[in-house]
Amino acid sequence: MSDYLVIVESPAKAKTIERYLGKKYKVKASMGHIRDLPKSQMGVDTEDEYKPKYITIRGKGDVLKELRTAAKKAKKIYLAADPDREGEAIAWHLAHILNVDENSKCRVVFNEITKEAIKESFKNPRSIDTDLVDAQQARRILDRLVGYNISPLLWKKVKKGLSAGRVQSVAVKMILDREKEIEDFKPEEYWSIEGSFKKDEELFSGSFYGVNGKKQELKTEDDVKQIINQLDEEGFTIDKVNKRERKRNPSQPFTTSSLQQEAARKLNFRAKKTMMVAQQLYEGIDLGKKSGGITGLITYMRTDSTRISDTAKNEAKDYIEETYGEDYLGTSKATKKKEGSQDAHEAIRPTSALRTPKSLKAILSRDQLRLYKLIWERFLASQMAPAVLDTMTVHLLNNQVEFRATGSKVKFKGFMKVYVEGTDDNKKEENKFLPDLHEGQTVKSEEIEPNQHFTQPPPRYTEARLVRTMEELGIGRPSTYAPTLDTIQRRGYVTIDNKRFIPTELGTIVLDLVKEFFPEIIDVDFTVKMEGDLDAIEEGKTEWITIIDGFYKGFEKRLETAEKEMEKIEIRDEPAGIDCENCGHEMVYKMGRYGKFLACSNFPECRNTKPILKEIGVKCPKCEEGNVVERKSKKRRIFYGCDRFPECDFLSWDKPISRPCPKCESLLVEKKSKKETQIQCTNCEYKETAQA
Repeated sequence: MSDYLVIVESPAKAKTIERYLGKKYKVKASMGHIRDLPKSQMGVDTEDEYKPKYITIRGKGDVLKELRTAAKKAKKIYLAADPDREGEAIAWHLAHILNVDENSKCRVVFNEITKEAIKESFKNPRSIDTDLVDAQQARRILDRLVGYNISPLLWKKVKKGLSAGRVQSVAVKMILDREKEIEDFKPEEYWSIEGSFKKDEELFSGSFYGVNGKKQELKTEDDVKQIINQLDEEGFTIDKVNKRERKRNPSQPFTTSSLQQEAARKLNFRAKKTMMVAQQLYEGIDLGKKSGGITGLITYMRTDSTRISDTAKNEAKDYIEETYGEDYLGTSKATKKKEGSQDAHEAIRPTSALRTPKSLKAILSRDQLRLYKLIWERFLASQMAPAVLDTMTVHLLNNQVEFRATGSKVKFKGFMKVYVEGTDDNKKEENKFLPDLHEGQTVKSEEIEPNQHFTQPPPRYTEARLVRTMEELGIGRPSTYAPTLDTIQRRGYVTIDNKRFIPTELGTIVLDLVKEFFPEIIDVDFTVKMEGDLDAIEEGKTEWITIIDGFYKGFEKRLETAEKEMEKIEIRDEPAGIDCENCGHEMVYKMGRYGKFLACSNFPECRNTKPILKEIGVKCPKCEEGNVVERKSKKRRIFYGCDRFPECDFLSWDKPISRPCPKCESLLVEKKSKKETQIQCTNCEYKETAQA
C-alpha cells in the first residue's frame, strides 16, 4: 500500500514523477479528462442556472475503476494535472469522483518536470482554485451553447458534419475578409530608380530619394524621365555621410503563440505538430540512467508569459559566460506583462540551459531535436547582450537630385551568435558594406536604372500570420490556437495552398449564414470581450453564471428567428468533366478533410474516388508511358510519382524536370535548400544552379 496517490494527466509524466518522488508515492494517469458534457445532447440546463450535466467519458471506465481502487488504498491524494484552466478543471472533476475535499491541500502544480521542481511543488500543495475551474467551465458551457445550437441548424439547412464556434468562426471570417481584400485590390503603379556608383575600383548601390532635400514619390514613367533628364554627367557629390552605432536587442523567450509562429517559419511545422512535439519534450524523454532517466526537457508549453525564473536566468548566465565570455552577458530586465495575458507561469524554456541540443542529438528524434534546439537557442539568446551594428547612410547629390546609399555591418554579434528571429518574408540579416566615403568627394555613376513596380495585395494568412493576428487581437488563448486551425480545415471551411489559407465555397456559405443570424459570433470585439470576461471569472471579479446568462438571453432569441427564417441551401457538386471508369457516371469534385478529391456522382451505388493529380509536364522515366504527377503523402508531404500507379511504381521526393542530364541522359531533379535550388542528376555527379 502506498502512502500517497498522485494523479497526473499522461502515463509518460506518471513514470517520471513516480521515480522522482520515491516509494511512498504511487503515480497514476487520468489520460486527460475523466468527465465531460455528453456528446449526444446539449448537457446544459438553460432553465436551471446553466447547470452542466457531466458524465464519465466513454471508454474511461477502466481508468476510473483503477483510480478508485488506488484512491481507497492511499492515505492522501494529490491532484497534479497541468498548470492551466483545463488542468484545474480536470483536478476538480477528479476530486468530485474520488471524494477528495476540494478545499484541502490536494492540488499540486509544476511548470517543469524536473526533480527539483516536482519536489518543491509537493512542499507547497494548495486547494483547488474554483475561480480557475469556473473560468474553464464557463468557456466549455459557452462553446457548447453556441456549437450545439447552431451546428444542428447548419446540418438541417446546409449539410451534415458542419459546425460553428466562437473562435473558429472569427478565424474563418479573418481568412474570408483577407480574400475579399485581395479580390478588391486595385494595383497602383509606382517607380524606383536604382543607381550603381563607383569610388576608385569599388562599386556600391543607392536609390533615388528626392529633389531639393525633399522626399519624392515616382508614380509614372514621366516622373522618372523628368528626374533622369535633370541629371548631368559630372558625377555625384557626396553631400553628407551619417555614421552611427545601433543596438539590436534579442527577442523574448517563447510563448505558445511565438513558438508556433517561429516553428512554422524555421521548421515548416504546422501549429498542431508544434504542440504535439512540445508536449513530448515537456512530459519527458529517456536520457539514460547516467543522465537521470526520463526527464522533462522544456517547461509547460501553453503559456502567454515571457517571465523566466531567477534560477533559470542564473544558470543561463553561467553557461553564457563560460562558453562565450563575459561580453556576451545580457543585462537582466523585468519582462512586461502583456495586456490581456494570463501570465500564469513561465515562458517556454529548456529545463536546463546546460542540456545543449548537441548533447541530445543521439537521443531525440529529428523533430524533437529541431524544436528543442529552437527553444534552447531562443531562451539562451534572450539572456545575452544586444548585437551592435555599425550603420552608414550616404547622401549623393547631382544637380539637386538626391540618391541615398545605406550600409551596415555587425560590429559585435551579441545574441546573434546563437539565434536570430525569423521573419514571414524570410529576409536574412546581411552585412552590406560601403566603401570609405567622405563629404565633398565625387563618385561616378556606372548605371542609373529605372524600375516599374505595382503595389501588391495583402498576403493570404499563413498559420504563423493567423496565430500572430489572433493573439494581437486577443482572440482565443494559448491552448486554443492549434485546435482552432485544425477544426476549420477538417470542416472544409478553408484549404491550404502553398502554406496559405484559402476559403472554400462551403466556408463562405456557412459564414454568411452565421453573419446574418448570429452576428455576435463573428464579431471580433465581442469575442475579445468574452475572453476578457473569462479572465475576469478566473480572477474572481465576476460570476460565471452572470456572463453566460448575459450572452444566452439574446442568443436564444436569434436562434428562434434563425429556425424560422434560415433558408435551406443546396450545395451542388462541381462537375469534373470526366466519366467514372467503373460505372460511366460523371465524376464530381468533393471536399474532404485534406482538400478536394474526385468522386463518382452515382454515390452510394458507386463508391469510386480518386485524388486530383497535378501533372508537371514530365514523362515517367521508368515506364516511359505515363506522366509524372504531384501527389501528397499521408503526412501532406509532396512527392512525385507515375500516374499509372500501381502498374508503375516510380517515385521521387524531388521534383523531376523535363530535360535529361547533358552528361548521361538520366533524370534531372530539383534539389531545394534554404539558400538556393540546384538541379542534380539522379545517376551521375552533374549539378547546376537553377535559374531564378
